[in-house]
Amino acid sequence: MPKFLIIPKINNLDESLKLAEEYSFGFEYNDFFIPDTMDNKQKKKEIISIYKSVKLSSYNTMHGAFFDIIVFSEDKKIRDVADYRIRESIETALEIGAKGVVFHTNHTPMLKSDFYLKGWIDKNTEYFSRICDEYENIDIYLENMFDDTPFMLKNLSENLSDKNNFGVCLDYAHANVFGVDADDFVKELSAFIKHLHINDNDLKDDLHLAVGDGKIDWNIFKKHFEEDFKNAKSILIETSDINSQRKSAEYLRTIGILK
Repeated sequence: MPKFLIIPKINNLDESLKLAEEYSFGFEYNDFFIPDTMDNKQKKKEIISIYKSVKLSSYNTMHGAFFDIIVFSEDKKIRDVADYRIRESIETALEIGAKGVVFHTNHTPMLKSDFYLKGWIDKNTEYFSRICDEYENIDIYLENMFDDTPFMLKNLSENLSDKNNFGVCLDYAHANVFGVDADDFVKELSAFIKHLHINDNDLKDDLHLAVGDGKIDWNIFKKHFEEDFKNAKSILIETSDINSQRKSAEYLRTIGILK
């Protein structure tokens, strides 16, 4: 059974801890993908200190840097900055005790040339192969963002199938908004999915609604949950508001996903 997670609010941590204890949730830290926070060493140190001062679940993850993180750029200087931020994210995740760190695919789906697609796959394969070897004690997850098909993530995952600490973070909401067929994402990526993000939307925009408050068919998700997510270690209820997190948890419990 995957571990369910919520996003903690550092300014309302008592409420996050209370909800986590009530439902046996872990955390996915969202404090450290903001560049200004990462560059403010004192603020970053204070946030980590606050989390370490309280009793946390033994299983937590972290969202890594994703703004303008283009490890597949043709420009070496851009690749170097992306590498710096990714390593900074992983080091922070290790410091705070996270078991996995999430990054985005960050490619542009409108670009369909063989040169672009092959470059994305080849450069990401080379880069994340090296990163997984260097940081073998933490899971590295790559999340579909604007991906309209699972093609690129599947090819990359097959290339990295020998890396036990690499996996796909399937954002089920993104697949329903940006993807041509969300079920196809599940079918093609099921062997590689180790982490998931879930929230609801109107099937048009990435609204991050409470689960059950939008138009996603969660009975279909339940079928996938029971049959296709055998390798998933964790599932983040990706809403930032405490009330939305609780509402999502109650809905998931009502339909039999959350026990």
